[in-house]
Amino acid sequence: MLISQCLFFTFIKMKTIKFDSTFFNVQDTLTCGQFFAYEQFSLGYLVRSLNKFCYCYNFGDSAYIECNDEDEAFFRDFFDLERNYESLYRKALSENSAFLNLCVEKGKGIRILRQPKTENLISFMISQNNNIPRIKNSVKYLCEKLGDTVVFNGKTYHAFPEIEKLAKQDVSFFKDAGLGYRAEYLKELCQELASGLDLEKFALLPSEKLKEELLKIKGVGDKVASCVMLFSYSRFDSFPVDTWIEKIYRENFDGKLTDRKKISSYFTDKFGEESGIIQQYMFHYKRNLERG
Repeated sequence: MLISQCLFFTFIKMKTIKFDSTFFNVQDTLTCGQFFAYEQFSLGYLVRSLNKFCYCYNFGDSAYIECNDEDEAFFRDFFDLERNYESLYRKALSENSAFLNLCVEKGKGIRILRQPKTENLISFMISQNNNIPRIKNSVKYLCEKLGDTVVFNGKTYHAFPEIEKLAKQDVSFFKDAGLGYRAEYLKELCQELASGLDLEKFALLPSEKLKEELLKIKGVGDKVASCVMLFSYSRFDSFPVDTWIEKIYRENFDGKLTDRKKISSYFTDKFGEESGIIQQYMFHYKRNLERG
């Protein structure tokens, strides 16, 4: 029985996308730090992106996405279902690093989400010096206060707010969302976006120039820019560095550098065009699986 039928007495016909779970582990994909708009329940996850919702879960040897018929194309793109992750997995394996091979094997079900750029940039500005539960709560607050209501499978939820609504809020609103010192940055960003800052145009730029443009936005540092490049622009040559990646660099690669930009360059030089997915394999293993 499908999740949509398990959750409600009134069954609503939805589109079901079925995918091999070898390279699509729903839990690992959603909880590896690239995305914050999901809720877990006993059978799987409710996922929201902009004003669209789906159920996503693993069962048996398959991954399932259940969404409204008209949202099928959106979620196929969102979960990057057209990309060959088996090929990325095989390229990432290295005979010279037992640690890397372990990370790749344990994390091979992770997919890099193709997230809408405005929501993703706002989410990662919120993420600075923050933890995942708090980030999720802040994003949820924005949605519940300003987002349009959306009915999905008989239940009412809130969409991500239109940027024009966010731009009209004062700093206190963003502080009430738990953003602290980030509140001023978020207010200014939303005003810039409402005034015409077009993140879609950046997609035409080469990666180096794309990062330069993102770094021009007040409050965006190297890590946020790298995350947005990887998780919105699908730039797999981007390698975000946080405390977990620094820990990996020192403990597993005997690294001596202290500048995070240089650490990022070390890994992109080492791993090349597949750097981004390897970053997720290593981050996921170090943060969620390694013991001792």
